[in-house]
Amino acid sequence: MAEELLPKARVRVFPSLEELSCQAAARLRELACSFVAEKGTFTAALSGGSTPRRLYQLLAGPELWPGISWEHVHLFQVDERCVPPDDPESNYRMIREALLRHIPVPEANFHRLAAELEDREGASRLYAAELDRILAPEKGSIPRLDLVLLGMGLDGHTASLFPGSSALREQSAWVCPNFVEKFKAHRLTLTFPVLNAAARILFLVAGSDKAETLRQVLEGPRRPEELPAQYVQPANGQVEWYADQNAARLLTSATRSEL
Repeated sequence: MAEELLPKARVRVFPSLEELSCQAAARLRELACSFVAEKGTFTAALSGGSTPRRLYQLLAGPELWPGISWEHVHLFQVDERCVPPDDPESNYRMIREALLRHIPVPEANFHRLAAELEDREGASRLYAAELDRILAPEKGSIPRLDLVLLGMGLDGHTASLFPGSSALREQSAWVCPNFVEKFKAHRLTLTFPVLNAAARILFLVAGSDKAETLRQVLEGPRRPEELPAQYVQPANGQVEWYADQNAARLLTSATRSEL
């Protein structure tokens, strides 16, 4: 019996990481303005890593940030390494230096994952409580972020949800610790129930070294335990994929959406 295929995704392909970042920053601004106008607030979870850094720098530039009502924006973290917030490996540090220092978002409106705490389970519960406080889901429901910004690793991981790791199968906790065997390190991460409850998910993928993985994730059979990004399938939301030309070079024309 053939393995199940994923629903067909469309990928917006850009000539370079710079153009991808420009368009993604503009898209984030568009969504922020739309959600604030519609419901008075905008909530987004931001990823770390190298790919979104340029997006954050552009979003912090004078062409984009003045158009956003930052006092109505709440920003969360998708995941974090278990290091102090000033550590060079900290996702928070990168987001702070690339974005937060340059925009008038209220300090209370950025919700940091305290992954440096020794009690990682306790830190996860604290962050889940913060999601509950700000997003106020109905009792028994999963909090719904307006936007989740995700990347994809060479091994097909997203957030800190790595192939074969225990957090892939988490169904009840919104945030949990996850030990990453390949790095011999602990991380805290939002779980798939929260990711898949989002209204919008935006994947950013860049670099020729990710081309084969992206092809497998989007055009290959469904193997989410090996390619965790395939688990991102929101029941009541939309997924957008942005890739540079190098990352998209192995995709078929049916998947690519050239710009």
